[in-house]
Amino acid sequence: MKLGARILKTGIAITIALWISNVLQLPSPVFAGIAAIFAIQPTIYRSYLSVIEQAQANIIGAFIAILFGLVFGPHPFVIGFTAVIVISINLKLKMEKTIPVALVTVIAILENPGEDFIQFALIRFSTVLLGVLAAFVVNLIFLPPKYETKLYNQIVENTVEIIKWIRINIRQASEHSVLKEDIESLKEKMIKLDQLYLLYKEERHYFKRNEYSKSRKLVMFRQMLVTSNRALYTLRKLHRLENELHNMPKEFQQILVSELDYLLHFHELIHMKLVGKIKPQSSHEPERVYNKQKLVEAYLSYQSSCACQDSFYHLMPLVSNIMEYSEQLEHLDILINSFQSYHQKENEQIINQNNGN
Repeated sequence: MKLGARILKTGIAITIALWISNVLQLPSPVFAGIAAIFAIQPTIYRSYLSVIEQAQANIIGAFIAILFGLVFGPHPFVIGFTAVIVISINLKLKMEKTIPVALVTVIAILENPGEDFIQFALIRFSTVLLGVLAAFVVNLIFLPPKYETKLYNQIVENTVEIIKWIRINIRQASEHSVLKEDIESLKEKMIKLDQLYLLYKEERHYFKRNEYSKSRKLVMFRQMLVTSNRALYTLRKLHRLENELHNMPKEFQQILVSELDYLLHFHELIHMKLVGKIKPQSSHEPERVYNKQKLVEAYLSYQSSCACQDSFYHLMPLVSNIMEYSEQLEHLDILINSFQSYHQKENEQIINQNNGN
């Protein structure tokens, strides 16, 4: 079992919320602990937004609960009806994520209020708000996420896996069923990478001088994702058209393998260039260049000797995608060269972070 940062932060937030509640001698500190659970967020920026939204939801829940409690009393039916009203208001205000905290406030206030209802309600309201604030402090101080390093490492890890399978597949050495399962797994991983990219995008810097370099990094990492997805799409096409490729002329197969080998090697070099394992300029790029014209001419010449025209048209998306893959690689290479030229200090940070893992 692996304990992630969010799990540890949740435990710390609950501990702090309960401890402060006990120090302040607040009744039912459990509500502070429950509120802290709902307020933990994966990024500092999301935590900041969460505090604002959940404070608003807390106020809405407290106001409605106090109003209904004074008018109708703390009957179970009243608590249920109040919860419905609070949920409706939050939905109307497009604050769906804050509904749990608002409902905790409603139950905390209307559950066995005692004689001085207003004072009791304000204490319970403060207890829930304390849990939200405790979670925010934990998000702000403890275990700040390093999404940049995590994003880079996972992009490289997925890309290495894709490149490995393409090399095996074009040499007709892959097991069809095993590769099919791995392709599905890689698709899921790329979807999770898109989500991780959004978390990295949401990270905020405290100094304006870092905003420009962060925007350049966002463009660069976005292109890394686009290129890796293009490589995965190539693998999917190779796998789907395995039989058609096997029946192609040997000359065309050799050209296809040669051109793809170049692109895969180029992709690996680009990633190594970013983390400083090779020099930033083109002296360490492959000796030859991708020959788009040679691949297209070989493919078109296959049409004249192809007995089945359906196979020819089925292979057209594959050839087109290989050319698209090459263009995305060239664009990524330009972006990385530009970033290393104009943001040397930030590039050194990327190198140190990723080489240190």
